Amino acid sequence: MNLLFLTFVFPLLGYFLLAFSRGRLSENLAATIGVGSVGLSALITAWIIWQFNVAPPAGGAYTQVLWQWLNVSGLEADFGLHLDGLSLTMLGVVTGVGFLIHLFASWYMRGEEGYSRFFAYTNLFIFSMLLLVLGDNLLLLYFGWEGVGLCSYLLIGFYFSERKNGNAALKAFIVTRVGDVFMAFGLFILFVQVGTLNIQELLAMAPEAFRRGDLWITLATLALLGGAVGKSAQLPLQTWLADAMAGPTPVSALIHAATMVTAGVYLIARTHGLFLLAPDVLELVGVVGAVTLVLAGFAALVQTDIKRILAYSTMSQIGYMFLALGVGAWDAAIFHLMTHAFFKALLFLASGSVIHACHHEQNIFRMGGLWKKLPLAYASFIVGGSALAALPLITAGFYSKDEILWEAFATGHNGLLYAGLLGAFLTSIYTFRLIFIAFHGEAKTDAHAGHGLAHNLPLGVLIVLSTFIGALITPPLAGVLPESFGHAGGEAKHSLEIASGAIALAGILLAAVLFLGKRQIAQAISRSLPGRLLSAWWFAAWGFDWLYDKVFVKPYLFLCWLLGWDPVDVSIGLVPQTARAGNALLSRTQTGQLRWYALSIVGGAVLLLGIVLL
Repeated sequence: MNLLFLTFVFPLLGYFLLAFSRGRLSENLAATIGVGSVGLSALITAWIIWQFNVAPPAGGAYTQVLWQWLNVSGLEADFGLHLDGLSLTMLGVVTGVGFLIHLFASWYMRGEEGYSRFFAYTNLFIFSMLLLVLGDNLLLLYFGWEGVGLCSYLLIGFYFSERKNGNAALKAFIVTRVGDVFMAFGLFILFVQVGTLNIQELLAMAPEAFRRGDLWITLATLALLGGAVGKSAQLPLQTWLADAMAGPTPVSALIHAATMVTAGVYLIARTHGLFLLAPDVLELVGVVGAVTLVLAGFAALVQTDIKRILAYSTMSQIGYMFLALGVGAWDAAIFHLMTHAFFKALLFLASGSVIHACHHEQNIFRMGGLWKKLPLAYASFIVGGSALAALPLITAGFYSKDEILWEAFATGHNGLLYAGLLGAFLTSIYTFRLIFIAFHGEAKTDAHAGHGLAHNLPLGVLIVLSTFIGALITPPLAGVLPESFGHAGGEAKHSLEIASGAIALAGILLAAVLFLGKRQIAQAISRSLPGRLLSAWWFAAWGFDWLYDKVFVKPYLFLCWLLGWDPVDVSIGLVPQTARAGNALLSRTQTGQLRWYALSIVGGAVLLLGIVLL
């Protein structure tokens, strides 16, 4: 395990090689460096996972201090790595799924301008994400946190020649920075109150520094929650995620499905000891997740862009993870994080295959009949969509989502349970709505299937991991996170499994009735007055963008305009204005005429004589 530092060193080296090449490398060499660096990181991770299981470190955790980073006025922070069951799980997801996405991107991005630049950004992202999950103190975690935010901005705006892509990148950057500022406040509070930012020391000292429900621990955890909802696109900072689909499709798979957006879930799980001292804030975490998963589910029902549907789905599934954290189902939240990375990365990569095959068409209503032309993409959507809809027994998503629902029931959070069941019903409908419209019915476009190892291998591996085989991978979280209340189970758990499975199947059946064939019922509903109103409302994601524009953006722009006429600024501006006016006046005297210059000399002499006489 002493090779742990190499997991982020290889992507960092890849970034430097690609960044300093300034685009002069061939596509093959750029792909070799970009994919190979993450592949080496994944191999090191596999070796570490094997060592961790065969010879677990003393106490179940391993710490590697590389050097002392800061020691200023009592603030000590090491550049240190902490490996336990939680960070090991995240390490496997980031490097494993990240490698498959990089491999797929080497096929998908061929011929694009900025090929090596793309891999430079993604390598830097992997480096930042690994610092985030391995950092043994909140300061190093925050460094990685800001790094993935920067890479998200760069990758969303990768096609920067189109203004809307730059606006989407800027929106993501600004909205997530709002959460990051709150998180920074949380770090300030914790350091002032406890005197350290080392995560393990914080968890050990917090019960002595804070009473349960104390004001300062409540404020600190609220601030950490602010950072988490920003990065994980939860209410009320969820508006950036759908627009982030402006980036290349592998970016959507890497950042906005499998890794970065789950950073908020990881943060809350990592600092679970603090949230246990603030039970009201922990309840709020569950409520935020429940409301977000329902709102995002309704929004996904009416979207027409294949990637935006999956984006709202991601928002909804992370809502399930927040719900799990809020009810104390720590293991279930991380388990769903892992399985979600498998099937959502599969769905995004498969959507990239579809978009590439359909000449970059993303509207599902302009596709149709693709199941014969794109068999691998169709199989990926069937398996990934079934896992997303939590089809019983055969999919990975069923086991992780069902665990969350059971924990909500076992802890008496009936409201959150009903929200989770409603979300499961909506998920089945919008997922198979996408599949039935895009892959069945009348063909509306020509399509050519992708091919090659870089295209087929990632999809094939993720298809296997999205089935019950992926659910057999058990994160080693024993002793790292608190044990949940509903671990025992019994007849009630089996009854809930049957109910949730029936709800998922009912949603698929309803989607088949509405969106297979001529879709007469769906068209009649959408043409009715309530249907048009709800469709417009949900299509606009409940109008949060409109609301924030009125409440925040327009007042800010008005304030900027108002301050443009600030008296102090105007007074200071008189100095350069006077200088410019004097320059203009004196310049007019330079006419180039001898008579004028002679007259000027005489006039000046008369003026001087007058002054002397007076």
